[in-house]
Amino acid sequence: MRIGELSKKTEVPTRMLRYYEEQGLIAPRRLDNGYREYDDYLVERVRKVRGLLDSGIPTRIIGDMLPCLNDTRETVVADPDPELRALLFEQREKMEGRIAFLEQNLDALDRYIAAMDRASADEVSLT
Repeated sequence: MRIGELSKKTEVPTRMLRYYEEQGLIAPRRLDNGYREYDDYLVERVRKVRGLLDSGIPTRIIGDMLPCLNDTRETVVADPDPELRALLFEQREKMEGRIAFLEQNLDALDRYIAAMDRASADEVSLT
């Protein structure tokens, strides 16, 4: 598929997809005419990259995590870097905090929707 189609399928702008390519996060094939061809598996890869970026993980760390994005059960790290591990752990803690915050907001939305439903039901029963 061409970059425009990948952009539509992932809802990621083409400019951002080119940036992912520059960072080594995705790698299209080159056709004989020089055009880039994006394989179907890249749709899921782009979504995962986007999710990690939205979670606050920088592209340099995502690049190191690429083997884990393929849902393999065993990830092998040839040369573990203690500084990278510390950074990943820090990012993980930040992500846990954002998840907790989102869960609180989700609960608040659920309570508000339930209150709206009760108000609507009360209104209907009064008529």
